[in-house]
Amino acid sequence: MAERILVTSALPYANGPIHIGHAVEYVQTDIYVRFLRSCGKDVVYFCADDTHGTPIEINAAKQGLKPEEFVARWYDSHQSDFRDLGISVDYFHSTNSPENKHYAEYIYGKLKDHGDIEKRDIEQAYCEQDKRFLPDRFIKGTCPNCKAADQYGDACEKCGKAYSPTDLIEPRCALCNTPPVRRKSSHLFFKLSRHADFLQETLRKPGFLHPGLATQLQGFFESGLADWDISRDGPYFGFAIPGETDKYFYVWLDAPIGYIATTEKWAKTTGKAKSALDFWAEDSDARIIHFIGKDIVYFHALFWPAVLKQAGLKRPESVKVHGHLMLNGEKMSKSRGTLIPVRSYLNHLDPSYLRYFYAATLGPGVEDLDLSLKDFRLRVNGELVNNIGNLANRSLSMLAGAALEKRLAPASKEGPGKALVEAALARVPEVREAFEKLEFRNAIRIITEISQSANGFLQNAAPWAKVKTDAEAARADLSDAAEVAYLLGALLTPVIPRVTEKLFAQLNAPPLTFEALATARYPLLDRSRPVGNPEPLLPRLEEERVNAIVEQPPAAAEPAKEAKKEGKGAKAEKKAAEPKPAEGAAPAQAKPAEGEPGEIDITDFTKVALRVGQVLAAERVPKADKLLKLSVDVGEAQPRTICAGIAEYYAPEQMVGRKVVVVANLKPRMLRGIESRGMILAAKAEGKGLSLVDPGDLPPGSGVA
Repeated sequence: MAERILVTSALPYANGPIHIGHAVEYVQTDIYVRFLRSCGKDVVYFCADDTHGTPIEINAAKQGLKPEEFVARWYDSHQSDFRDLGISVDYFHSTNSPENKHYAEYIYGKLKDHGDIEKRDIEQAYCEQDKRFLPDRFIKGTCPNCKAADQYGDACEKCGKAYSPTDLIEPRCALCNTPPVRRKSSHLFFKLSRHADFLQETLRKPGFLHPGLATQLQGFFESGLADWDISRDGPYFGFAIPGETDKYFYVWLDAPIGYIATTEKWAKTTGKAKSALDFWAEDSDARIIHFIGKDIVYFHALFWPAVLKQAGLKRPESVKVHGHLMLNGEKMSKSRGTLIPVRSYLNHLDPSYLRYFYAATLGPGVEDLDLSLKDFRLRVNGELVNNIGNLANRSLSMLAGAALEKRLAPASKEGPGKALVEAALARVPEVREAFEKLEFRNAIRIITEISQSANGFLQNAAPWAKVKTDAEAARADLSDAAEVAYLLGALLTPVIPRVTEKLFAQLNAPPLTFEALATARYPLLDRSRPVGNPEPLLPRLEEERVNAIVEQPPAAAEPAKEAKKEGKGAKAEKKAAEPKPAEGAAPAQAKPAEGEPGEIDITDFTKVALRVGQVLAAERVPKADKLLKLSVDVGEAQPRTICAGIAEYYAPEQMVGRKVVVVANLKPRMLRGIESRGMILAAKAEGKGLSLVDPGDLPPGSGVA
């Protein structure tokens, strides 16, 4: 029987829209799942809305809705976002479901039978006006540590100190601002402390959790694992606890059970399994893999495995954890307008751009990702559009032209074209291993290198020149380039499936999979079939469209800073106050600033030859912090080596595939023992870094006027 794999993403909370930070996890999971499917694996992918808890109950009341009506609206919205992002879940369910109620009660019963549930009296904040016990996020007051005002009852947002709601100074109800009183209430606790040895053993299992996170979790054992309060007092939107009065399962008990409930619903709906226990029974041969963010590791790596063990159910084989998303180097903020909903992104841009950028940035670790909108645009344009997309379009457009009639050449028995394809095929195991290990950024690096090699091959072969004198030689070169484009389609399908679907249609070829590539040989394409109708796979990203996804630019949300009496602010004020020349008057002759070059004649300027170049390779120059060594195609027989002082602003991997403007007739110069033949044009503003001049879609060697 084939190995079965069940993959989940963390459940989005049904209290607001999915934003692009959440999308990191769903795209990461989806790429992994699509890769497994391409390898021929039997894999299912489940997710669901997390629907219970006090915040949902209260926000529903504010809108005059029942909680069930409130979460139903977000359920439809979340499913739409998943679909339009290309997230290929096999089933998307809800924790407010009969299946989840059944398994929550089943698991609670098992825990109770094993003596893992204990009732204790605890003291809690109670609002006499709202007639309810207050969860920590519904109490505000002054931080007991740093004395910051208006802090929630669990942790201070200013100093980061965690504390109990009862520690707050001058606490008040976050709903009505009334000071709460303290009341005792009986709560049910899961005896997590009994399972320390089992959990230590679980954390030591290879592949279960990132080693750094496993080490961090040791702090909970050193201070003694705390038992877990799994109950909440009514009113509460959730499942009532059997045998108790006005007690409900805490949302973090039934939320992960949603993974099991979704499996059950899928089994009932599709008939592809008898029940969830086909995957979740303790003796099941299935592999279970969770994808989560680093903020919920405790629940998934300690609480959840212990609950599953005591319930006699299958534990996850691996918990894959990612970092948070930053926007332009800062934490995303709702008040600044930078907590961008997925729908705001989708209203302006194709999801393939975002999927590619996340893949190009993601590794297996838990470091945070930065979505710099400028780097996003430049990297997508440089790698995906100008490099990979350009290879497909330039080769297929010529093949589909009148001279070559959409016909491919017979496969070559030898020669540089065949060697190109075979060298690309030899790198497939590297890409496969990178996807398996969640080294997505490494997979993208190899894929772009394959594409760069093919673009370099075309540049050297120059089929656009051959087609007039030797059409069959041009056809052979272009056919081998199309082979590489076909291979790239297979390698990129997990990342940008909608784009590669277009590519396969333009090649008039069936989708190519990792499973097929395991035994593939040159040629990959059926050379007897004509190619289809080519068109650009994706347009270039324009700055205006990218910036439009941020509904309110961060600067607009901040008060303007007062100009200082001295420095740039004062200079700006003086410049603004200077009178402008009258209309029609001759402009005053500008004096060059101290250290600035004077005026030049047009004949001086015409001596400078500016050409479009494309960076084929990049590496740091040893013992030179500012230099990158670039191999740049400027439309000549061989690429040039150029040393550029940009290493403080651009990493080597950010340069590969990028189009640049080159001063092509600069005298060669030795830098750190390397002959540099040219200069890369860039703009620099004081305090704002350095930006390379972007020549657009022009091919290498084009003149720049």
